[in-house]
Order: sequence, then structure tokens, then C-alpha cells
Amino acid sequence: MSRATHDAPLARRDRAWREAQEEELAPLAARSARSRGRAEPEEPCALRTDFERDRDRVLHSKAFRRLKHKTQVFLDPEGDHFVTRLTHVLQVTQVARSLARALGLNEGLAEAIALAHDCGHTPFGHTGEEALGPYFADGWHHARQGVRLFAVLEPLNLTWEVRDGIRAHSWSVDPPPATAEGECVRLADRIAYLSHDTLDALRAGVLSADDLPADPLRVLGRPGTEWVDAMVRGAVDHAARQGAVAMEPEVLAAMGELRAFLFERVYLAGENRRRHSEAVDTIRRLMDHLLANPHEVPDSYRDEQADLTTQCADFVAGMTDRYALALHDEVVRPRLFAPPPRLGDPT
Repeated sequence: MSRATHDAPLARRDRAWREAQEEELAPLAARSARSRGRAEPEEPCALRTDFERDRDRVLHSKAFRRLKHKTQVFLDPEGDHFVTRLTHVLQVTQVARSLARALGLNEGLAEAIALAHDCGHTPFGHTGEEALGPYFADGWHHARQGVRLFAVLEPLNLTWEVRDGIRAHSWSVDPPPATAEGECVRLADRIAYLSHDTLDALRAGVLSADDLPADPLRVLGRPGTEWVDAMVRGAVDHAARQGAVAMEPEVLAAMGELRAFLFERVYLAGENRRRHSEAVDTIRRLMDHLLANPHEVPDSYRDEQADLTTQCADFVAGMTDRYALALHDEVVRPRLFAPPPRLGDPT
């Protein structure tokens, strides 16, 4: 039997049941049965919706696993509790699911987008845009790379809605996401990083509690769970009133002030700025080396339909921090720091 009776200890919930449940969601929610589909048509899964299937594909991908060795903010931190790109993604996913659930949206779609949203990042955090931008006429962005990654380099044949959410998860990207679930991920990304980056800066001694700006503290409470709770409630309450995913204006203003403060005092300040510059130099040296030695680009990144610069950037962007540093030491550092020739040596 495909349906369990009410007194059975377990109940079989297949794709058809899940899709029927989605019809009870809010009017703005995306329905997996009405997805705009995949680039390559596939037979549907018997148990999972298309969005749930995408979630599982991302979770099992190599790109997702590499996030555990990619930096969030602090490069090569010594402590065990600093946020990595992987733990950031997991926090974004949980916040996005909370927003979607509270607003009657498609939790499976929000989860799939959130898990995939940062897989296009280079090593060393947000240095990628600055480091790789000059090699491309229209710049380089990790969100665009994320779409390319799962379409070409590790092709997962994701649904259109998930690809659109990856494309537009950053607030700087226009047009914004086409789905309300994608908007949830946009908000969740900022909610997560404002909270955990502040905690990391306090943990690292870059900031003290007295340094934090007064208005965000008044609106959001104490750093950590109070901030996350205040921002989630601000989004849910305001969105429910407005009929669209958006943040309560006072909370949004506090988030904006806090973000500007973190850029001034953490992201672009002091030791972090110096390390950021070193990371940019490392990425560019690797790019220049690979452009001069294209045979060193692995076959898995050798997209024959792409130009050489794109192939090299695909390889560099996929590296973890430690792999990039090891390769830099192997192929670049010997040339940069070679000892001077001894008297009589050929020059």
C-alpha cells in the first residue's frame, strides 16, 4: 500500500504526497511540481521532490565538501571555533529554513539554494572578486561562478529555481531572485554573517564589546542568538504584513550600520587587511603561473568550450586555502625567493 492507515506506526511519504503538501503553502511559495525544470530533462524521483533532490546533490558534491577548508573572514585562524565557509553555509541554511517555514514557503527550495550559495567562492574568502576581477572584462563574482560550477565543472543538472537562487543570493546582484525562497536565502546570508563575523572578531580580540555601535545593540540586543532571533523576527513579521519577503525598516537600518562598522573595523582593517592583500597576491600569482603553464590545469577543470583564462580561474576558484598555499609554495615561491647564484654558476 502506498498510503499508511492512521493507526500504523510509520507512514510512507512519497513525492506525490510531498507535492500535494506543497499546494497548502503560501501563494508566493514555489511548487516543485511547477518548476521551470532542468537543462537536461530527467525522470522524477519516486520519493523526493525536485528541490529536495537538488539539496541532496549539492550536499554530496565535492564543491560542498571543499568549503570546510575555505576561509570565511579570518585567514588561517589558530582557534578551533572560528567560522569557516562550511559552517557559514550551514548557519545560512538553518536561518533560511526558519524564514521559509515561518512564512509558509517551500523549505526544500530554500535549503537547496542555501547549501549551494557559496560553493563558487575562491580560497581566502571574498578575495576572489578583487583577485580575479582584472582578468575578466566584466569582472568575476562568486555567485556567477557557483552557477557555472554546478552547470559545467561538477554538473548536477539543478532546477532553474535553485540556479537562480545561487545566481542572485548576493545583495549586489541584479535582478534579485525570482522566488521568495531565494529572497529568504539573501536575508539569511546577511543575518548569519553579521552575527558570526562579529562573534569571531570579539573572539579574536579585534573588537571589544565596548566597540560595538549603540543603535544595532539597542535594536538587536546582545551579539549572538539575540541578534539572529531579532533579525529573523524582523523579517517574518514585516514580510507577513507586506506580502513579500523583506526586513523591518528599523532592523534593516541596524543591519546596515553594523555591516558598515564591520567593513571599517574588521574586514578592511589592520592585520586582516594585510592578510587580505597577501591572499590576493597569492591568487594572482597562481593565475599568472597557470596562464603561462596551461598544461598544469587538471583535466577536470579543462572546459574545452571556455577560454584559457576561464579554465585557469575555474581551477584556482575551486582550491581550498591550504591547497592554494601548498601549490603557491611549490610552483611560485621557488621563483620568488630563489637564492642568489653562487660565483661561477651559470646565470
